[in-house]
Amino acid sequence: VLDSLLAQYGTVENCEQVNTDTETAVVNVTYGNKDQARQAIEKLNGFQLENYSLKVAYIPDEMAAQQPPQQHPQGRRGFGQRGPPRQGSPSATTRQKPQSDVPLRMLVPTQFVGAIIGKEGATIRNITKQTQSKIDIHRKENAGAAEKPITIHSTPEGCSTACKIIMEIMQKEAQDTKFTEEIPLKILAHNNFVGRLIGKEGRNLKKIEQDTDTKITISPLQDLTLYNPERTITVKGSIETCAKAEEEIMKKIRESYENDIAAMNLQAHLIPGLNLNALGLFPPSSSGIPPPAVSVASAAAAASYPPFGQQPESETVHLFIPALAVGAIIGKQGQHIKQLSRFAGASIKIAPAEGPDAKLRMVIITGPPEAQFKAQGRIYGKLKEENFFGPKEEVKLEAHIKVPSYAAGRVIGKGGKTVNELQNLTSAEVVVPRDQTPDENDQVVVKITGHFYACQLAQRKIQEILAQVRRQQQQQKTLQSGQPQPRRK
Repeated sequence: VLDSLLAQYGTVENCEQVNTDTETAVVNVTYGNKDQARQAIEKLNGFQLENYSLKVAYIPDEMAAQQPPQQHPQGRRGFGQRGPPRQGSPSATTRQKPQSDVPLRMLVPTQFVGAIIGKEGATIRNITKQTQSKIDIHRKENAGAAEKPITIHSTPEGCSTACKIIMEIMQKEAQDTKFTEEIPLKILAHNNFVGRLIGKEGRNLKKIEQDTDTKITISPLQDLTLYNPERTITVKGSIETCAKAEEEIMKKIRESYENDIAAMNLQAHLIPGLNLNALGLFPPSSSGIPPPAVSVASAAAAASYPPFGQQPESETVHLFIPALAVGAIIGKQGQHIKQLSRFAGASIKIAPAEGPDAKLRMVIITGPPEAQFKAQGRIYGKLKEENFFGPKEEVKLEAHIKVPSYAAGRVIGKGGKTVNELQNLTSAEVVVPRDQTPDENDQVVVKITGHFYACQLAQRKIQEILAQVRRQQQQQKTLQSGQPQPRRK
């Protein structure tokens, strides 16, 4: 089925399925040339195939970067060269800063699309030239809709300039056509980043409104659908103030995106064998992997080697969810929790309520690191999807890990140094409650609170510290058991 579909856009040199162990199939496709690949990505992303929506991302060609550099005439290298930079040359790393990974997405009233494109495309060509950007106007999307999305790929400054020019064109066109309604600036942003844009109790958003003298509203979570994980951010004000607000909004969104990518790349290194692309982590309505994530594909590729040596050890994590959400996690006749357990490869149990008024319930998850990542990710996603957290809140949960009482000091560090570093690095709250009485297994609880990536990262770091403590203990035992022998002589 795929072959005939892919062949419409050019010569398919290779098409292979790269994972078989999850419900989502990942297929790597190689086209004859870049333009064919680019066209296939544009046409097939979101394409409906037998009730499923395809998700297409570009995998940077690892091999191309290793070709001998003689291909480029000497004089061209530093300046807009065509081939990939040589490995080891500084431009290879600097040029691929994840700047253009977060395009600016705008929604514009359909009646202004013609003016933005201009006669024979002259206006849009002008904008792309002036701002050195690539602009896609998705005219064919949602036929008959009152608004059309526009995607602008450029540097943050390029995106902002293009946005301002487009707003000016719409304003002029409105005057020429006696269109009297206000034309607000509408920005589309992936739901994953909106919580952090809004901030705790709406603080970040209020600050942007005050600093830029605009009025900003965000579409409700209920409007999200399986195929549209984006929220609409509507900014009202003059062109000048809207342009300022766009800069601030996108700055916050790029920050969230880069933090998630960093966290994902760290996950990839910390859990050998974790293929992030194949995880299908969150339900499609709030896909855990941000859509334009090129770097995630390569992080996943780098991470998808099986763990060598030993099997990863099983861990137990207690995750606390709102008591009211228990039904949603268990599902009808236990279907959801069974499916979740199978998908993640973990044992998942819900502890009985501590009392009749308990606000939280404990979910006990047992399994190796990758299973923890999958199971916890799906639980976070489900709570968001089922609206257990308000439209302006990010899902933050508390997780408990039990550590041997003798190792608790290592997690805290001298004068709290380790625990503070841990909090700064992961942006999760990590607490080792003082004066705990160890349980019958001589263990104490470490509490971790944060959004999904923060919480995962803190869990991995703590497990690393524990593994270190265990190794040192082993070494001491070996030394001690080895010491008496010389004395016998």
